[in-house]
Amino acid sequence: MADTKTPPEAAADDDHAVPVPSGPVKHPRKQTRATAGSARMAALLVSPTLLVLTIVVLYPTLMALNESLYGAKGLDPATGFISATEPFVGLRNYADIFGEAGERFWNAFWNTTFFTVVTVALETLVGVAMALIMHKAFRGRGLIRAGILIPWAVPTAISGLLWRWIFNSDGIANALIGHQVLWTTEGFHAKVAVIVAEVWKTAPFIGLLVLAGLQVIPKEVYEAARMDGASPPRQFWHITLPLVKPALLVAMLFRCMDALRMFDLPYILVGAQKRSVETLSMLAQNEASNVRFGPASAYSVLLFLYVFLVALAFVRLLGADLIGDVGDGTRGRKGRRPRIPALRRRTEVTA
Repeated sequence: MADTKTPPEAAADDDHAVPVPSGPVKHPRKQTRATAGSARMAALLVSPTLLVLTIVVLYPTLMALNESLYGAKGLDPATGFISATEPFVGLRNYADIFGEAGERFWNAFWNTTFFTVVTVALETLVGVAMALIMHKAFRGRGLIRAGILIPWAVPTAISGLLWRWIFNSDGIANALIGHQVLWTTEGFHAKVAVIVAEVWKTAPFIGLLVLAGLQVIPKEVYEAARMDGASPPRQFWHITLPLVKPALLVAMLFRCMDALRMFDLPYILVGAQKRSVETLSMLAQNEASNVRFGPASAYSVLLFLYVFLVALAFVRLLGADLIGDVGDGTRGRKGRRPRIPALRRRTEVTA
């Protein structure tokens, strides 16, 4: 038997061998020009959207920030006459929320936070249940889907009037519980009325987005799970929930941003200047209607910052689930591909 081996020098060369691309090599300058051209085209396509956002979002925000630095018209202590212009007060409108005058602001702040947390949590549970029902194949599924999505199509003002009639002193709600409750007055029951109406109105939105996520899950995954003996609860927890998680998180993010700006439903259902249900949007509107534009603008700016920080924290904490993992796992921590050692070739000839 003859044993033929490659020389050590050749083996060492094979270890450090660099594969040579078989196709044509692109020139770096051409790649740079192509990248610059793509960037210019992308900027050109995005510019109309940026222009609209600047007009609709940025300009009003800057105007509100500027208006928040001025106080209300009134008696000028220096001259003793009524001031015809709004006096410049700097950051006093923001500092007042930490004094005695800020009690109403903090009440509205906690009401807004409470409504957001409770309604979004309940809407998520009800919306997922709706999506699972709408996803099942049964007779009359189209009718059930239409019935579930009707509350989302009803305007919020109409929904508020409808639930105001239901929660009336002699309405359906009191007839069902057999006890008379003044739902639209001050108290915790007013919060319950707003939560019930809000969940009924917006839970179908989460259900619709989750349904879209359910429809892209391959049926083969569930068939394989059933063959492995997985029960329906285990299939939901280990297959359905992880696969619809990106769509569910997007729906929750949108609902959080919308709930933080809640105004029309409690305003119509319960009424204005009700301490138990007054939100930041209602507080800002009430200040503006009383010609106190400075404090109203300050509350609006603080609400904008609150919504922005919640959205930023939501994306930061759950961003990987929203945008997916980047790359295929072949890059290292610093963006470099891990080095894969070349296999040493050894040839054995048996005679």
